[in-house]
Amino acid sequence: MQETLLFTYFLFPILIILARIADVSLGTLRIILVSKGLQALAPMIGFFEVLIWILVAKQIITDVPNDLSLASILAYGSYALGYALGTYVGISLDKRLSLGKVLVRVILSKSDTMLDMALRESKFGVTTVDAKGKNGPVKILFIVINRTELEKAIEMIQEKNPGAFFTIENVQTVNAGYFSEYSDSGSISRLSRMFLPGRNSK
Repeated sequence: MQETLLFTYFLFPILIILARIADVSLGTLRIILVSKGLQALAPMIGFFEVLIWILVAKQIITDVPNDLSLASILAYGSYALGYALGTYVGISLDKRLSLGKVLVRVILSKSDTMLDMALRESKFGVTTVDAKGKNGPVKILFIVINRTELEKAIEMIQEKNPGAFFTIENVQTVNAGYFSEYSDSGSISRLSRMFLPGRNSK
């Protein structure tokens, strides 16, 4: 009797939470990969995502009473909590892996040349365009970089031009161009090992 109560009111809700964290974090990561043009792993991630979801949904439908008892409330609440935590974990994984590339667009006064020179000295590829702003001529810097280098680029912008206006956008596809370090391959390799642990073993 105690074992049944322990499973119903403690172990079962925890299992639901863990399973939901797994499938929702995989789903979030799958969507992020597709949005960044990294579709190679998306189908495999989707397979495990749906498999886990089916198993959890089956348990919820068949084993949870259709009433407002404490057991059903705990199960449904665990299901919702797992979804919320899974979304957070998926976003955290995206930040940790730093997959893909971003476009940094910086607007400076036309006479300011310190930032683009500093960026080029640090091996960033920079394209400059002359434009006109509200208060006169300005210069726009376009910098496409790996997300692993974004923090370094922002630090340089804020150091050389504390008042500079800049925006950051995700880039889905890049053809050619110059990059100081290509770090995506390392991130994808780490992601592959998460799902294929024996792939690189010898």
